Amino acid sequence: MSIFLNKDSKVIVQGITGGEGSKHTARMLQAGTTIVGGVNARKAGTTVTHEDQHGSEIELPVFGSVSEAMEKTGADVSVVFVPPKFAKDAAVEAIDAGIGLLVVITEGIPVQDSAEFYNYSLTKTGDDGRPVTRILGPNCPGIITPGESLAGITPANITGKGGVGLVSKSGTLTYQMMYELRDLGFSTSIGIGGDPVIGTTHIDALEAFENDPETKAIVMIGEIGGDAEERAAEYIKANVTKPVVGYVAGFTAPEGKTMGHAGAIVSGSSGTAEAKKEALEAAGVKVGKTPSETAHLLREVYPVAVEPSAL
Repeated sequence: MSIFLNKDSKVIVQGITGGEGSKHTARMLQAGTTIVGGVNARKAGTTVTHEDQHGSEIELPVFGSVSEAMEKTGADVSVVFVPPKFAKDAAVEAIDAGIGLLVVITEGIPVQDSAEFYNYSLTKTGDDGRPVTRILGPNCPGIITPGESLAGITPANITGKGGVGLVSKSGTLTYQMMYELRDLGFSTSIGIGGDPVIGTTHIDALEAFENDPETKAIVMIGEIGGDAEERAAEYIKANVTKPVVGYVAGFTAPEGKTMGHAGAIVSGSSGTAEAKKEALEAAGVKVGKTPSETAHLLREVYPVAVEPSAL
């Protein structure tokens, strides 16, 4: 099992002919992702050539729109590698087409643009009342189900499949945590992004991991700024039965200074790492002061006692 992405997911790449899109299309294919094409209106009707994970050369069609790509290939996931000024239009196009999962990798999208396409997605709902399109990001490393599929830029050779579910605001800390726990392996790892406005939240991922029978324990990585971690703590206390450990980046961050991500800013006592740590611990979540300490805490609460491997 996995959440949001699996071996059956059919992925298209918006911006497949650009530098970043091309580079990461190759890496996603090497990770085993089933990429069925790309989108670039100016190069519709052409193809791009890559190698799959077995070294076989494949030609991927470039379509003029997301709706055409979905109609011709059955795609249900799109990964966005387009410049910030075009990202809103790319997202709206994918939402209008009804793509199931939209992974927005692009960094530097204006907050107003992100707010507009996220709120637009809320107007397109299915029979269950939920948005048809789940947005992941923007400014995120994407999602990986090791051994099955990668939609984004997470290095696929860090870890293998296992029972840990990971949700993180930070790309770099996602990679570090995957490496720290590589001997346990991961069901799915999700980078939700650190912008002030994002689609999928900690709570969305926690809900999915709680319902996934293959996920045995959860690591949640947050950072200073906002109240997402406090809200996640309330959700965990009320709804999550699996072991959860946490890490909050930014214990030494000065007040009033944006740190790294656009959303990582402390105002007064609001959004501090210490406040988030206290909220999580009050919900029964063990919180480490470093990524390595957090990985150690996960081992302590993992359903089966596990010793670090000799890797």
